[in-house]
Amino acid sequence: MILIRYFICVPLFLCGLVSFVAAEPPLPLETQSVISLGLAQQAAEAALKQCASDGYKISVAVVGPEGVLRILLRADGAGPHTIDSSKKKAYTAASMRRATSFFSDLIEKKPNLAGLRDMNKDILILGGGLPIVIAGEIVGGIGVGGAPGAHLDEACAETGLRKIGAGSKK
Repeated sequence: MILIRYFICVPLFLCGLVSFVAAEPPLPLETQSVISLGLAQQAAEAALKQCASDGYKISVAVVGPEGVLRILLRADGAGPHTIDSSKKKAYTAASMRRATSFFSDLIEKKPNLAGLRDMNKDILILGGGLPIVIAGEIVGGIGVGGAPGAHLDEACAETGLRKIGAGSKK
């Protein structure tokens, strides 16, 4: 009986040991920094406040680097369309990793690139969206919609970034 256990248990143990030693190490996991809710709220509030002081009723959205909404604020009296435009501008800036005005200007100079507007239903190539860069890494995007001009939307978004000490990639 002892011999049977020996001939069964030892080979099984050795096979397990060999497979443990020969196993490949697991693939490394990707890590990605994401803007915190607290920073997203501070940036959004600063952008909203700036536009309000300039007399504009806007919406502002902040998304993470994957384009998922972190926060959305809509000023009293802001048009309902500003909700979608701010979200889409933030998504576009985070997804394409550049200011939405960059692509708007690019399409104006090179009309053959107008197809960029149709990449997916969430892309909005209109000024007012900026990627959020902290410590050299894109951690999200901010989008403002509702001011009477894309350059004014972008100025309010820039105020939000300054509030949290973030930069952008134009």
